[in-house]
Amino acid sequence: MTAGPLGDFLHARRARLRPSDVGLPDVGPRRRVAGLRREELARLAGVSVSYYTRLEQGLSRGASAEVLDAIARALRLDTHERAHLDRLADAARRTPQPRRPRQEKLAGETRDLLRALDGVPALVLGRRTDVLAWNPLGHALLAGHLDLAQRPNLSRMLFLDPHCRELYADWKRKARAVVGNLRGTVGKHPDDPLLAELIGELTMKSPEFVSWWRDHRVGPCDADSSELRHPVVGRVTVTQQTLSVARSPEQVLIVCTTPEGSASEEALTLLRQVSGRKPDAAQPVRVPGRPTGLGSRKPDAAQPVRVPGRPVRVPG
Repeated sequence: MTAGPLGDFLHARRARLRPSDVGLPDVGPRRRVAGLRREELARLAGVSVSYYTRLEQGLSRGASAEVLDAIARALRLDTHERAHLDRLADAARRTPQPRRPRQEKLAGETRDLLRALDGVPALVLGRRTDVLAWNPLGHALLAGHLDLAQRPNLSRMLFLDPHCRELYADWKRKARAVVGNLRGTVGKHPDDPLLAELIGELTMKSPEFVSWWRDHRVGPCDADSSELRHPVVGRVTVTQQTLSVARSPEQVLIVCTTPEGSASEEALTLLRQVSGRKPDAAQPVRVPGRPTGLGSRKPDAAQPVRVPGRPVRVPG
């Protein structure tokens, strides 16, 4: 019998703690476990060693709220990890029921909102990180190498599409954040076969995903700044903010913003100007005063972006 998601999570969090982290003496290099022993965690939580062992091994599924609180405190779980623990414990009490996946649809008012956000990159994601819709600027910023009509899965694209590995300057930090978000989603929807299929595919095809998935870290992607190495406008720093979608609690709106008056804002303005035509990736847009990030040649301020049908002035 396998430990199951609850036992795996408890074991991973226990292995993360050192005795010195919780005020216990460290016996030195002869210690055989990476983190706390089961008996040490049980003592900190005020439960018997046999009970905690059964819980971690998946042999006990009826942990009370009080016991979970005590274990969470002993493991020093943060708010998101604590909520994840509750969801895993609740799922362990129930017998999984096969469910037919429900098709995720975009509400009309959400589509209207996305259309209104014309000046900033934006997209709507389903609970499995499938792109349900994006505006042209959001597509041009994050996936300009794909056809606008395509609806990829962002997690799959991040790990398996070479373009995304090149797009994020700190790809590892972004990828680990996505893994933490997926781990939380699996806790909310343990019986979703399409979500399980996605996790299985990434496990088979990405060694990095396997390593970070085993870590059991949990965390939402609420707001995070990323430096992008865009093939058209060079380096752009954006803050990706995640907003709830009215009437569709399992969907989120992702909006990418830049500081007012910044070089990144200028780069997005240029990207918006050229996104109506197919850019030549070998000829990046020249942004005055800074390198494109795609080569050592300095930008030519005398060569502004040309948009067919009207002149474009690039601020000096």
